[in-house]
Amino acid sequence: MSQPWSPEQAIPIEHAGAIIEKQFPELKPAKLQKLGEGFDNSVFMVNDQYVFRFPRRKIAVELIETETRLLPGLAGILPIPVPNPIFQGTPDDGYPWPFAGYPIIKGQPPSLLTEEQRLQSVAPLARFLRTLHDYPIEKAKQLKIPFDEIGRLGIKMRKPRLVENMEKAKHLDIMHNGLVEALKHFLQTVPDDLSDGTQALVHGDLHIRNILVDDGGKVSGIIDWGDTHIGHPAVDLSMAYSFLPPKGRMEFFQIYGDMNETIKKMARFKAIYTAVLLLLYGHDLRDSDLVRESQTSLQLALQ
Repeated sequence: MSQPWSPEQAIPIEHAGAIIEKQFPELKPAKLQKLGEGFDNSVFMVNDQYVFRFPRRKIAVELIETETRLLPGLAGILPIPVPNPIFQGTPDDGYPWPFAGYPIIKGQPPSLLTEEQRLQSVAPLARFLRTLHDYPIEKAKQLKIPFDEIGRLGIKMRKPRLVENMEKAKHLDIMHNGLVEALKHFLQTVPDDLSDGTQALVHGDLHIRNILVDDGGKVSGIIDWGDTHIGHPAVDLSMAYSFLPPKGRMEFFQIYGDMNETIKKMARFKAIYTAVLLLLYGHDLRDSDLVRESQTSLQLALQ
């Protein structure tokens, strides 16, 4: 390469293609299409069959390494498709970090789904999370899966942040008064010391941006496993509130296994907290679809 990759820049598509062809000659000639440029990764479609992710910063390296240790074993047991890093690249030609390639998972982000479409995913999501949360913790430890080190369900710390974000969303006119009042009422029922000692292997970042649905609106894939950790299952059970209609939740917990009210309230809090974050993020990106879907998630979670 005439110009080595620099950590301050996204890896150029030509550079990524050359590294892929060098390390995985079976993919020659590699036809690349840029799919996205996130804060953590540069993402490319390769030969219309695979997605390759190249970390853009050091912290993202740890996340992709977690995926490559865990997902090959999980992909064969989970009832919903997940990324399987069959191509595990190494630092090369000026690029300093490992990278990975995955067969494409068919589907698209959920958008404008009806209640009936959402209800199709009740049983699949419940079975998926039951299988994931039953994964042996000791085996996860052997794979060096981290514990939750940032307190994703730290109510005392996150409740003031949620109130602050709610006020921002109200000021920006992306959260109407009905949602604001419903959220305020909910927070009055959530004690600061709400906690539970349950632990499981969790996805860690399960929300509308990290699921795919098929043409009929049924969940078809769970993506972005960089935040996988050993933590509280309520982090993932939040999907029962942010994605599923209220009428589907009883069936969800019948299949998954009923949880006590403390865990359910923790899951609902996480659903609301994440929906408000995504609402503000969508506004910052001027992404009207994300704003709309985040508003829907928030409305569902508050029902």
